[in-house]
Amino acid sequence: LDAPPGLLRTSAGPIEIFFSYAHEDEALMDTVRLQLVVRERIGEIVKWHDRMIPGGDEWRHHIDERIQRAHVILLFMSSHFLASRYCYEIEGQIALDRHRLRTARVIPVILRACDWTVTPFGQLQGLPRDGLPLTQWDDRDQASLEIARSVMDSIRCCTRSRLTSRSRRRELELSSLL
Repeated sequence: LDAPPGLLRTSAGPIEIFFSYAHEDEALMDTVRLQLVVRERIGEIVKWHDRMIPGGDEWRHHIDERIQRAHVILLFMSSHFLASRYCYEIEGQIALDRHRLRTARVIPVILRACDWTVTPFGQLQGLPRDGLPLTQWDDRDQASLEIARSVMDSIRCCTRSRLTSRSRRRELELSSLL
């Protein structure tokens, strides 16, 4: 099957998305991940999470490599995520650092009711809309679909703005040569 026109990609290929979540929330994270499968199938994105690490490999190396090269980092918020030293202090800090440097788009995804807005992640716009946790939606499939679509919209917006900035810089460079 051919990919649709307007396919989202970087010059180096598909947009890479890193999933940061507490293992207690894996089933909820999976509902969002599954809504993004079609985007991966058509070549727009590549998803990655720690369950993809082959047995016997050093997990820290894989996580460090993937979070550093991801274009988008999804932080799946719950009390489990906030209680996890690794999620909160390691992956969360790397994500925020990359956000501040504008080398990655960081999006909190609210899975369960928790006090995430008082954390450093609270400065970022979270999903789903109105901050209603995924577990509080009557239809979790609909909520997961909305989250997936919002992630893709955010990527589109970010990609367009980056392309526009590059075009403007190029125009300024060319005009200064004249």
